[in-house]
Amino acid sequence: TPEDEAPQVPDSVTFMVPKKEISMVPDMGKWKRSQAYADYMGFVLTLNEGVKGKKFTSEYKVSETVEKLLDLLGTLDRWIDETPPVDQPSRFGNKAFRTWYAKLDQEAEALVSTVLPADKSAAAPEIAVYLKESVGNATRIDYGTGHEAAFAAFLCCLCKVGALRVDDQLAIVFQVFNKYLTVMRKLQKTYRMEPAGSQGVWGLDDFQFLPFIWGSSQFVDHPTLEPRHFLDERVVNEHQHEYMFLDCIKFINEMKTGPFAEHSNQLWNISAVPSWSKVNQGLVRMYKAECLEKFPVIQHFKFGSLLSIQSGKP
Repeated sequence: TPEDEAPQVPDSVTFMVPKKEISMVPDMGKWKRSQAYADYMGFVLTLNEGVKGKKFTSEYKVSETVEKLLDLLGTLDRWIDETPPVDQPSRFGNKAFRTWYAKLDQEAEALVSTVLPADKSAAAPEIAVYLKESVGNATRIDYGTGHEAAFAAFLCCLCKVGALRVDDQLAIVFQVFNKYLTVMRKLQKTYRMEPAGSQGVWGLDDFQFLPFIWGSSQFVDHPTLEPRHFLDERVVNEHQHEYMFLDCIKFINEMKTGPFAEHSNQLWNISAVPSWSKVNQGLVRMYKAECLEKFPVIQHFKFGSLLSIQSGKP
């Protein structure tokens, strides 16, 4: 967690290229006991606490590292413009995504190096893996919550090496993660990416999960807006520039047709929950159960020196 100002990794640490460690369902216990799980969940919850009751328009500092991360995401965005979809028979999974991805594959380490403190440049090959894993799968041309988790892991690693600090919390969610969302939506639309391991109408959303957690936290103790209000398009249009949750709902409304209760049943159910803090707690529980404790998602997660498979301290 970015709780303490000091970077968490000792100078003696040997960085390593992360690799998969969860190859069978019985390995899931190893993941849940790992330092990586504790660090990852701690990071998500620290940010959840940090954005509580805050709008996008709140005051917060934007550090040099945050600026550099926004530039990095801007580069990925520009590469989409330079790599138009190709003509192909199938509507989904445009093969131009592979061309775009090959560029990221090639440049990821150099991109990550621009964000790291000079004395931590040796961490670039390790941290770059999480960036490459965060944009979808080039073979299947799909994207899902496991890829989103890799981006949160990428940010968590940047905290661990001291590139991001505790006072960057709001900027991490409101600037960096928000920009990441924008770029991912552009990828999904441009290359018609498939949802990875989608649960159809029974999942929360085809592609994302974290913005609903952090977005619901922004609403905690809001004087007037209640969960039922996000079904009202007028409310969504009026407040989407201040709240991540409503921005996600707006994107769903643009992409899907038909009654909301049918195409996004889980979210529709959430609108009946009386308070945002209950929604937030419920989403954290659901995230653990539906994403972090699901073998099909976690089998792809990679472990290195920063996010370690070793057992956490009891």
